[in-house]
Amino acid sequence: MGENGLWLIGLGPGDLQQMTVAALDAARSADYRFLEGYTALLPPDELVNMEGLIGHWELRMRSAVEEPHDLLALAQTAKVALLVVGDPLQATTHVDLQIRCEEMGVPCHVEHGVSITTIVTGAVGLQSYRFGRQCTFAYPYGDYLPTSPLEIILANRERDLHTLALLDLDPTGMGEGEQSPMTPWIAVDVLQRMAERLDVEVEDWTLVLCSDMGTEDARISVGTPDEISGIKGGRIHCLLVPANLHDVEAAALARW
Repeated sequence: MGENGLWLIGLGPGDLQQMTVAALDAARSADYRFLEGYTALLPPDELVNMEGLIGHWELRMRSAVEEPHDLLALAQTAKVALLVVGDPLQATTHVDLQIRCEEMGVPCHVEHGVSITTIVTGAVGLQSYRFGRQCTFAYPYGDYLPTSPLEIILANRERDLHTLALLDLDPTGMGEGEQSPMTPWIAVDVLQRMAERLDVEVEDWTLVLCSDMGTEDARISVGTPDEISGIKGGRIHCLLVPANLHDVEAAALARW
């Protein structure tokens, strides 16, 4: 476990007790540990706990990961752990790191972790094979509001497939500094504004809000857009937009 190279290590969904044994061993034996802090977030209390669990770590944001010259140079002579919430290959950014390692002759190892995709499709009760393409609701910037997330949802609904919509963490779009996860109210506002631009009616849709999944504060809520927008509390959220429900799926949603 002590050889040089870059180790992409999944921390799991937010509770460090859900790290795999292999991920823990790899993180503890690393010479340097960097937490990737812009594609996903750990709860504040887990940030406090992490040093005691795996050792000293430092935060790295978007520029350090997307332009990883220093990171990969260090990995040529040391064991470097890049710690990623969820699964380390969930984001294209980290797949790009694998490719860069290969080009530079730097060994790259992966320790997978439980991802939000795995959790929500099972915990909510919708059948995992009925999910279509995922999308992300981005913060609007002035008059700029991409409608592609709703277009993806509509295409999935045409095929009778559910959609997982991840919610933006960064109002600046820069991936630097402190993150501010999108709230249910903002997410519904974005959905309604996209619908207005595409001339689509979404007010009678059923939405599933998944909050702080993978932690002891996990909560699942089901309702119309207006009902979901009024939900308070929670820190990290995502939305599911169900297609037509099978009988078991309808019974599963009725629990929430």
